[in-house]
Amino acid sequence: MGRMLIAEVVGTTGAMLAGGTAQAATLQGQDLGSLAGLAPLGVTVGNDAVALVQASDVVIDFTAPAVTVRLAALAAEAGKALVVGTTGLDPAQTAAIQAAARQAPIVWSANMSLGVNLLLGLVEQAAARLGPDYDIEVLEMHHRMKVDAPSGTALALGHAAAAGRQVPLDEVWVKSRDGHTGARASGTIGFATLRGGDVVGDHTVMFAGLGERVELGHKASDRRIYARGAVRAALWVKGRPPGLYGMKDVLGL
Repeated sequence: MGRMLIAEVVGTTGAMLAGGTAQAATLQGQDLGSLAGLAPLGVTVGNDAVALVQASDVVIDFTAPAVTVRLAALAAEAGKALVVGTTGLDPAQTAAIQAAARQAPIVWSANMSLGVNLLLGLVEQAAARLGPDYDIEVLEMHHRMKVDAPSGTALALGHAAAAGRQVPLDEVWVKSRDGHTGARASGTIGFATLRGGDVVGDHTVMFAGLGERVELGHKASDRRIYARGAVRAALWVKGRPPGLYGMKDVLGL
């Protein structure tokens, strides 16, 4: 994803690459352009996040929760904008991002693609219109290396469905089933997680009623859709007042 972000920034009018950091010592000192398969840019990989934030108008972060929290704190301290595509944050880490957004503009989305964000809106509408007689299941599949489950996008879809029903997701979700579970409880939102191969990301939300089933879904075939959305978010958030924004705000959905 880092390499794709580099290429997307370089290829986007109005954007300029200020720098990049990596924890891996083998990457530090390498030219960012060369890493992305481009001509050398004269900008190398560093390990100083403070310097990177100071040198940038907007920082794009697709890393790990602990790193994201650290970058959010630095962005808040410097008053710089941040775009976050990291998933798998726990409640305390989520609260830290929300706190940082009181001092810096932060775009945070579990999925940066236009198609997925359109799907989120459709799921919320469907949940509201179909009502509680339809059972909701969120099915997702990703590549074998993904570390968090359910995916951030699957949880976002669950939140959208719960919003349509005007209930908190954590009061109705069922994240796993094993053994003799008994009949499905009315009003719950279930999740099923699949992992394997090199699947970029498949998500389907099923509304199962008596005699019919409605399915809304999205299949990603190229990770560049996430880089494209992240750079679009970076261009949008520059100069915005402090606050926590989503891709709905960026795309005007």
